[in-house]
Amino acid sequence: TGISSTTQLTMGVSHWLLASVLFLLLPVTAQQGCSVPSSNPSVPENNPPGYVVTTISVEANFTVAIDSSSPDGDYFTIQGYELQLIRSVDYEASDTVLLVTLTCKKGDVESYSLPIIVTIINLNDNSPVFKETSLTRVIPEDTKVNATVVAREDVSASDADLDTIYYKLDSMVQNTSDYFAIKGVNNPEIYLQKALNYEKFNSTTLLLYAMDNTEGTNVTIHTATATISIIIEQADTRPPWFLPCTFVDTDRSICISSTYAGRVNMSEMSTAPLTLEPGPIYAIDPDYILNEKIVYSIVGGNADNVFSVDADTGNLTMNKVASSPNSYLLQVMATQVNNKQKYSIANVEIQVINKSDHAPYFESRMYAGTVFVGLDPRSFVFQAGDSSSPLMIAALDDDFPDKANPNIEYYIRNNTNFIATKDGLILTNVMLQSPGTAVMEAVAKDTVSLQEGSTVVTVEITAAKAETSSSDKIYTAQDMGILGGILAALLLIALVFLGLMIYKQYGKTVKFLINKKFSKDFPGSYDNQAYKQDEHPDLSANGQESPTYINVTQIQQPSLFLASSNEQEINGLPQTSPASAITFDQKVEEEEEEEEEKVEEDSKHEKEVKSILKTDRNEGDPGYKAVWFKTDVDPSGENVEVINDDAADYDDDSDQDLQENEKEEEDDKDDHYRGLGMSLASGSSSVSVNMSTRDDSDA
Repeated sequence: TGISSTTQLTMGVSHWLLASVLFLLLPVTAQQGCSVPSSNPSVPENNPPGYVVTTISVEANFTVAIDSSSPDGDYFTIQGYELQLIRSVDYEASDTVLLVTLTCKKGDVESYSLPIIVTIINLNDNSPVFKETSLTRVIPEDTKVNATVVAREDVSASDADLDTIYYKLDSMVQNTSDYFAIKGVNNPEIYLQKALNYEKFNSTTLLLYAMDNTEGTNVTIHTATATISIIIEQADTRPPWFLPCTFVDTDRSICISSTYAGRVNMSEMSTAPLTLEPGPIYAIDPDYILNEKIVYSIVGGNADNVFSVDADTGNLTMNKVASSPNSYLLQVMATQVNNKQKYSIANVEIQVINKSDHAPYFESRMYAGTVFVGLDPRSFVFQAGDSSSPLMIAALDDDFPDKANPNIEYYIRNNTNFIATKDGLILTNVMLQSPGTAVMEAVAKDTVSLQEGSTVVTVEITAAKAETSSSDKIYTAQDMGILGGILAALLLIALVFLGLMIYKQYGKTVKFLINKKFSKDFPGSYDNQAYKQDEHPDLSANGQESPTYINVTQIQQPSLFLASSNEQEINGLPQTSPASAITFDQKVEEEEEEEEEKVEEDSKHEKEVKSILKTDRNEGDPGYKAVWFKTDVDPSGENVEVINDDAADYDDDSDQDLQENEKEEEDDKDDHYRGLGMSLASGSSSVSVNMSTRDDSDA
C-alpha cells in the first residue's frame, strides 16, 4: 500500500511538471494551423464513454492526430473535430489531470504539437467507511456517568471524497436512547450520560450513522452505519430488601418493607419459630444475578434478651418467657456477607398477650343465603327463605364468659364477589350479572391471638323479579340511609313549625313572665320593689296596723254585705252596683299598668308603691268579683294574704313621694267610687283591702 501510494504521488508530480511546461508553450503553439477553445478543459469523474472534452479547429490543408507519446493518450480519441474520452475516469482511482498532445500537420513536411491538460473534477460519489461496522462492548451496571463507552478511533469513518463527516447516534431498543450519546456531531466517541439500571434493561443496540453531508434540500448524502452492541453486567449496587416490600419510585430501585408483627403469650415460652405477619423474616439481594449471601441479627429493642434470630434463616425464636405485658419492638438487620456496608433494617413488633385457650368457632357449619342479580355493590345477602332478614354469621369464643369476643373480625377467603363486615353481615362486593350458586369460606379471626375459625357460606344468586311489590321489595343499606335522612329533615321542619306556633300563641306571656322574674331577681331594675310578699306577715289577733303594708283578703262570704237592701254605707263607704265593681276592677288594672310605665320612665327616682294582691276568684261564679276597701282588717276572721313592705329601708324622700302618690290615687278613687260597697250576685267573691301608711313620726 505504501509503495503504490508513493508511485501514485511520483506520477502525479511528473504529470503536474509536464503539464506546467506544456502550459507555458501553449501561447506559442496556439497560433499554428490547429487550435482549441481552451487548452485546460475540465471533465467530471465517472463520465460516460464518448464524453466530448473539447472541439478542435483545423485550418485548410492541416490534419490533426493524437500524439502516440502522450502520457494519457490512450484515454482519448478524435472523432471528426471532437476530442473525446473513450472510457470513464475516476478521481479517486486515477490522476487528477490527464495530459494529451495533438499533432497538427500540413502535408508531410510541416508539423507541430498542441498540448491539452484535462482536469478531472472530483464528485461526491463515495460513502463514508467505518473500520468496523459491528462492535460489542460489555460495561458494568455501576459505570460512572460521562465515562467513555466506545473510543473515538474505534468508530471514526473515512471518506474517499475527503468530505467532512457528520455523525448521529440512535438506539434500536425502546427507552434506552437517553443513556448513551456522542461527544459531538463530528466526534463519534460514545459516552454514558445516564446511570444504568440492570432491572430496566441489561442490553441494547446502538446505531452510529456517518454522513458526508448535512441534511438539506437538493443535497446528495452518502451514509454509512455501524452497529454497537452494549451488554450490561449487573453490579452490587443495592442493599438487601426485606420481603414483602413496596416500591416507592418509578425506577424500582428502592423497596420499603412493612413492619413484621407477632404475638406471644405472657409467662409462656414457645420453642417453635414465631408466626409473624405478613410473613416470616426474609431478605433478598436485589442484585439477583449476584445473589450475595445475607445474614440476620437483632440490633435493638430486645430487652432482657427475650428473643433471638437465626443468622441464616431469619427465624425468630424465644430465649425466655416474657414476664411483662409490654410490647417488644425489635430491629432486625440483614447484611451481605461480602460487604457489610450493604445492609437493611426491619422492625418486628411482638405483642405480649394473655393466653388464648380456644380459637373462634361457628356453631353452624354452613350458612345459606340468597341475593338477586343486578343489585348495587354493598347490597345485603338475605337468609335463604327469609327475604327480610340479612344473612349474618357469628363466631363464638370459649375464652370469654358470654362467648362474645370483641376482637373477632370476619372476611371471605376464596370469593371476591362477596365481603363480610365486622359485624358478620354478608354483602355483595360487585354487581352480580348472572344467576348461579356461590360457595365460599367465611373466616372469623381473633385480631389479638391471631387464631381463626371458618365456616361455609352458600349463596343462591337468583334472577330479579319482573315486578316487585312494595311489601316484597328488598331495601339496601343505602335506601335505609336515604329514608332516615328524609325523616330527620321532616322532623326538624315539624319542630321548627311547632316552635313558631307556640311562640306566636304564648310569646307575650312568656316574655311577661321572664321580665317579671328578672324584676324580682334584680332590685336595681325599674320594677316596683313594693311588690314583695312578707315572709312572716303580721297576723296577730289584735288587728294592729303594720307600719306600711296592704292586706288583701279573699272572703268567701257571698251575703256578707247583702243583709239589708236599704243599707247605703258600710264603715263610712258608699255601696255600689256590680257593674261599678267591674268598672272599678278594670280601672285598677289600667292604673297599675300606667304606674309601671311611669316607674320605668323615671329611672332616677325609685318610688315606694304598695301593691294590691288580688286573691283567686270564686270558683262558684267566676264571672264576677268584688273589691272591698277597709281601713282595718282582722286577719283572724278572714282569709288574709299579707305583704310586708320593708318601708323602713327607704329614706324620707321616698316616703313623702309615696304618700303624695297615694293621696292622688285616693282622690281619683273618691271621684269615681262614692259610697263604695258592692252588691254582687250569689256566689261572687269579696276582697277586703286595708291600706295604711306610717306616721311621719314613725318614719
